[in-house]
Amino acid sequence: MFKTNPNDQDDSHIVSQIIDGKEGAFDSLLQRHGGFVEAIVKKHVPFESVEDTIQEVFLRVYRSLPTFRNESSLRHWLSVIATRTCYDYWREHYKSKELPISSLTEQHQAWLDEALAEERDMSLQAKALRKEAGEILDIALNSLSAGDKMVVELVYLEEYSLKEAAKLLGWTVANVKVRLFRSRKKLHKLLTSRDKDEGSKT
Repeated sequence: MFKTNPNDQDDSHIVSQIIDGKEGAFDSLLQRHGGFVEAIVKKHVPFESVEDTIQEVFLRVYRSLPTFRNESSLRHWLSVIATRTCYDYWREHYKSKELPISSLTEQHQAWLDEALAEERDMSLQAKALRKEAGEILDIALNSLSAGDKMVVELVYLEEYSLKEAAKLLGWTVANVKVRLFRSRKKLHKLLTSRDKDEGSKT
């Protein structure tokens, strides 16, 4: 969707041009960082919602650029906005009860592939196992609140530290710890009850 041009002007200069209203300056920012933002969004929202979510991210970026103070890199600032936009996506969908058919993103599938596929050419049995695991993860993540879902993805799927996840979401580290503890208990209970149900059928 996006192509990054490493020869573009430096970020601070581009930001200044956008704020000054120079024509084409925001396009330069999109070309430089669009792929980076797209990669973040793809990890957290379903495929069919990626494009709309990216548009929302850059709308927020445009509105918030005057507040950017170069205290951190522009990429880090963009990652914070992108992550919180994805969080808001799930908050809105949980609120309206209009959950997508599947919340299994590309990141989830890659994680399952690594966890379950020991060989490149999987047998039909292995493919069936991957499909079942995907369905389990899908159900499990949808059982969590929007905030808990984002924390689990950031810490367990993307391997951010507690401090990094807290900064991306704008929460305290203590809040992240509490949500992770609560999520682990809920997921464990869900998967344990599922195993018992499967066992009773055999």
